Amino acid sequence: MKCLVLAAGYATRLYPLTENFPKPLLKIGDKTILDWLLDDIHTSGAVDEYIVVSNHKYARHFKVWAKTKPYKITVVDDGTETNETRLGAVRDIQFAIEKLTINDDMLVIAGDNVLDFSLTKFINYARQKRTSCIMRYYEPSEEKLLKCGVVTVDDNDLVLDMTEKSPNPATHWCCPPFYFYTREDVKLVKKGIESGCGTDAPGSFVAWLCKQVPVHAMEMPGVRYDIGNLESYEKVKKEYRGIMR
Repeated sequence: MKCLVLAAGYATRLYPLTENFPKPLLKIGDKTILDWLLDDIHTSGAVDEYIVVSNHKYARHFKVWAKTKPYKITVVDDGTETNETRLGAVRDIQFAIEKLTINDDMLVIAGDNVLDFSLTKFINYARQKRTSCIMRYYEPSEEKLLKCGVVTVDDNDLVLDMTEKSPNPATHWCCPPFYFYTREDVKLVKKGIESGCGTDAPGSFVAWLCKQVPVHAMEMPGVRYDIGNLESYEKVKKEYRGIMR
């Protein structure tokens, strides 16, 4: 399995911290955000290569960081240099697929969140389902729902529908940016883009994919800490206590 880290954003809401430095390499406690994520995933033994998709502005920082890790990390530079010219998450996924000729199951994660639970639980869930899978959590806030990918599921966790930032959310189930795609469905990313699925938000591909093939949604067994701006970053630094296995 490959693990693809989406890290090509410019994190403009975290300026000046991220004006010349990538958000996924900001420290929380004694580790970077990416360290928390990848060190945990590596305990699963399921991933043989980690692929970090970066923009050109930050690629060198990721390459320096990658040399400090004991597992294989490939940094892919998507060539963009400004927030206005970014490819968008789904196009970055396809860029990496083509650049590295990926033909494998793939765990796709955003590089700017931390979790208080192990992603090995999600990997095991996906292995049991044998389909592409996402996670979901209950979001009570109507205001936050408007900014999320919202999913509708049946009693067996099958995703019936997903919408990104809908003005009329159908449920309170939000989808965080952590996805598992089977080898067969990785091949469909290009088709999804060509069919007109959104490309900015990573969940836009899931919204298209769940209408083509079975996709299951595991209820998230813990808390996700989203680092969106300076205030939330300071809050996470104070509150985060690591992964509760």
